[in-house]
Amino acid sequence: MDPDLSALDAELADDDADGYLLDADSDDPDQRYLSGFVAPDPFVTLYDGDTHLLVSALEYGRAKTESRAATVSRHADYADDAGGREANTELLGRFLDDHDIDSLLVPERFPVGTADGLREQGINVTAEDDGILVDIRSVKTDEEIEKVRDAQQVNERAMVAAENAIQGADVEDGQLVADGEPLTSERVKTAVETTLLQHGYSSGETIVAGGADAADPHNDGSGPLAAGEPIIVDIFPKSTDTGYHADMTRTFVKGEPSERAEEWYELSNEALDAALDVVEPGATGEEVHNAVCDVYEDAGEPTLRDDPETETGFIHGTGHGVGLAVHEMPSLSFEGGELEAGNVITIEPGLYDPDVGGVRVEDFVLVTDDGYENLTDYPKRLRIE
Repeated sequence: MDPDLSALDAELADDDADGYLLDADSDDPDQRYLSGFVAPDPFVTLYDGDTHLLVSALEYGRAKTESRAATVSRHADYADDAGGREANTELLGRFLDDHDIDSLLVPERFPVGTADGLREQGINVTAEDDGILVDIRSVKTDEEIEKVRDAQQVNERAMVAAENAIQGADVEDGQLVADGEPLTSERVKTAVETTLLQHGYSSGETIVAGGADAADPHNDGSGPLAAGEPIIVDIFPKSTDTGYHADMTRTFVKGEPSERAEEWYELSNEALDAALDVVEPGATGEEVHNAVCDVYEDAGEPTLRDDPETETGFIHGTGHGVGLAVHEMPSLSFEGGELEAGNVITIEPGLYDPDVGGVRVEDFVLVTDDGYENLTDYPKRLRIE
């Protein structure tokens, strides 16, 4: 199913631009979305009401059969014998001239060298104020929703592997031990990554963080894991076939957790439920975030809303969109805008302090016409024995 690009058509009309141009490889979510093509090296996608690709000879055959483009051209169609950056931008200029393009709208992070080279040829290049494709991508089609459902099912298999690795460890002198060796973050990540690879997914940078590491929300964790300390496991796999992600976090303790860690865990689940109660079309990401802050602040825990300089407590946003990027719109944080049916979002409250560690729970949610559907079917339990 081709994406609905009517909002891009309107943006081009408003900016009086002939076309929208991308110059990136398919790791760029906008490039993959607009072109429908996957390639490891940068290529050009032009949208002028139809989609046109300019690719190397190496990718030409695949682009003709695999992309959603109306036309596919190769560099040789517009090249001369010269080389280098100037020749490449002249080649691109000929391609654009062939499509009657005199003015372009481009992403904010469009390559400067390409933009300068096109301007030298008299083409007007304007960076957009807002990411129009980011906004379009944030509302998922039924086909995309099935892709993220598939990703979440695989994600849950990987979480089983992580939980089993922790649960199966023995406790010796306060440390977790498996097969006579310390159980490390790296060993748990290997169990996760092996499971993902077996199902056609890559792991990104899986987080398995215990102790003080878990007090830093984006510390991916390293070294031996201790008994009685919270271990945050955050898995956000990407399908090597479709490019779509899932995202889920659970926190586990093998052994006896501290009273503080247990309080944090119950409080974070309460905060997640409070956030879910707000999720529906028309609600804002800020309102969802405020529901989480309310729970934490009422319990006396610091938040960035209450104290922008705090380094402990709830020190990040409540969530984000997920799709071809693991972090995309909409934002569930300060100034987060209205949610729409078709948004796929995370809800991930957490509390952090190096003296305690960290606790985070995260579910993966679809905004529906009348509320939400929780795409996560993985249990929440802190203690595993």
